Parts: sequence; structure tokens; C-alpha cells
Amino acid sequence: MDSELVRIVTIPDTGDHRGGSFALPDGWNRFLPNLVDIHVTMIRPGQVRGNHYHARHKEILLVIYRDEWSFYWDSGAGTAIQERVFPGTGGVLIAVMPLASHAVFNSGKRDLFVAGLSDARHDPNRPDAFPRPVAPGKR
Repeated sequence: MDSELVRIVTIPDTGDHRGGSFALPDGWNRFLPNLVDIHVTMIRPGQVRGNHYHARHKEILLVIYRDEWSFYWDSGAGTAIQERVFPGTGGVLIAVMPLASHAVFNSGKRDLFVAGLSDARHDPNRPDAFPRPVAPGKR
């Protein structure tokens, strides 16, 4: 299900009776050795976030979910759109290289939380998110 520009890894829940606990597997810190930005996003049921690509920076999405959701992506302009559905509960890491458009669609009934980690700080004077929809009909 991965492509040259997107890597998806399910991460185990090592939690206990207090709740879930998810850790980044060994080596993932090397994907973003210059981590400078972290943001947390909530996606309500039936909504999508993303449908864009970054020209210059890499990103890791950490998704902890309690209901179904879908990830959409491409491998650059003019390439096929791919989709992966995640049912149930769990944790997923998604590494996104520059030029890969990506979107998260919450198809479940519970809010979905996504942490985005990036090697570039958001700068409104020099934006690096450009629209290219990959989640058809879910904008």
C-alpha cells in the first residue's frame, strides 16, 4: 500500500487498563532529523483535512483512532490516487515526502486526532501547502 513518496506503518498499542500508549518505532526519528513543527488536528465525522501537497518539507502524521477513517494520497501530479481504510481502533504513522498530496477523511462516528510533525515551521509569508485533491467528493 505504500508508494515511493508515502510510507504507512501500523504501530502497536502497548497501553494497559489506563488507556492506549503508542510509541514511534526505532528509526522514525531519522525521517525528520530536524523536527521543528508539531501541530495537533481534530477531524469531525464526515470531514476531511489535507487534500494538499508540500513542495519543500517532509511530514509525519501520527493518527490515533477509535473508529474508521481513510487516508488518501498520490505520488505526485498526474499519478493514481490511492486509498487505505483503517477500521476499528489503533495507531498509524504515515511518512509523507514532498510532492505527495495527502488527505485524512474521518468516515467514523467519533472525532479523529492527528499529530503532524514537520521539518519546516509554518510560515504564512512562504506557504508550502498547495491544493491537489486526492479525497474525491470529500472536500
